[in-house]
Amino acid sequence: MVFMVHDDIRQRIEEREESLSPYAMKSRLSQGRLKPEEPCPMRTAFQRDRDRIIHSKAFRRLKHKTQVFIAPLGDHYVTRLTHTLEVSQIARSIARALNLNEDLDEAISLGHDLGHTPFGHVGEEVLNNLFPEGFRHNEQSRRVVDILEKDGQGLNLTWEVREGILRHAKTGVDILGEDWGEVGTLEGQVCKIADIIAYVNHDIGDAVRAGIISDGDLPRQAVAVLGRSHSERINTLVSDVIDFSWAATGAARCGRPVISMSPEVLEAAEMLRQFVFERVYNKVAGDQAERAREVISVLYEYFVENEEKLPEEYSRRDDSVERKAVDYIAGMTDNYALRMAEEVARGVDFLR
Repeated sequence: MVFMVHDDIRQRIEEREESLSPYAMKSRLSQGRLKPEEPCPMRTAFQRDRDRIIHSKAFRRLKHKTQVFIAPLGDHYVTRLTHTLEVSQIARSIARALNLNEDLDEAISLGHDLGHTPFGHVGEEVLNNLFPEGFRHNEQSRRVVDILEKDGQGLNLTWEVREGILRHAKTGVDILGEDWGEVGTLEGQVCKIADIIAYVNHDIGDAVRAGIISDGDLPRQAVAVLGRSHSERINTLVSDVIDFSWAATGAARCGRPVISMSPEVLEAAEMLRQFVFERVYNKVAGDQAERAREVISVLYEYFVENEEKLPEEYSRRDDSVERKAVDYIAGMTDNYALRMAEEVARGVDFLR
């Protein structure tokens, strides 16, 4: 059976994008890709990027990378994959309400954590200390889509998605910090703030589930503003972002709008985030960091000294052995890294 695809589907979708906010990023106005290619007849450039990310190996591995806890036994702990889906859902809801480009937000959200290490932020910290050039997961995420995927060919994504992935991360000091550069599109700003909303709330749920904190431990002032339950807090934060950022819809021209929160809600969100850092992240780091540090250190030292043990696709690249080792380790899932470190310690030739 032969299926006919009309070659004007993409054009019709692009025409519908003209009804988006004047501040929205239209796919036909994209700055393009690293390597020029013919447009898809059915999908816009950002829809194509979304699909390439979903079908990538790095995206599949997110289901076995944990967010905060190292290889937890419970089935209901957040993984990098479920976090990514939550960020995507929140970002799309905000983008839809503000009449921004939902496809662009979806693509950025789905790709923003592709370069995250095993063992969550503890793993990132350890690799940053080991690797002379330093390590940041947002930079690694863009490296994944530019270089590492498809055996070194990369996914050849659009500039807007790549920039949103690179600039999604925040400083650990300021909830909306711009330490790593301001995001050029409003859709990228939406993803950045959606990431905060997602991780602060689901990491509280994981910490309660693990017995580290209870709901009653949450700062009263923050709870009074944001709500007592997970759903109440998400609803308050998303609604506030939409209300405070309403100028992004183009309803009133007042210069370049920004995506942010009202002062009261921002203060409460910052209070909650600081609580999570002090009572959850630092607690987990204290209990589990040594285990993660030992695993990653063993693997890093082993592959730097035994470059021939790296998979073939890494050995073909013209990079330093340290860079190759970091790329390989950062792509590992929690359990794979644990298992490989054990085999290295026992002297097992796991690649034979």
